Amino acid sequence: MSGQIEIRMWQHKNGIFEGFSKQYHCNRLVYLEGYSEVQSAIAREKQIKGWTRAKKIALIEQQNPKWDDLSEAWGKPMKMHEER
Repeated sequence: MSGQIEIRMWQHKNGIFEGFSKQYHCNRLVYLEGYSEVQSAIAREKQIKGWTRAKKIALIEQQNPKWDDLSEAWGKPMKMHEER
């Protein structure tokens, strides 16, 4: 959980912190949910952490079947549509 997801992903991609994510190269964002209330986000995080691996994979693949990195384009210029 993070209130600054862009910064957190940069930290993961650059191996800033020692631990699980650095050791196992966890540097792709494949699933994301947004909440306005911190308590709701924490409750959902705990719920998902209690699930089996298979159930977590099904959740990811329901919204992101190719496991694309959802943060890949962050910080890059966006292609603008041309006016007609």
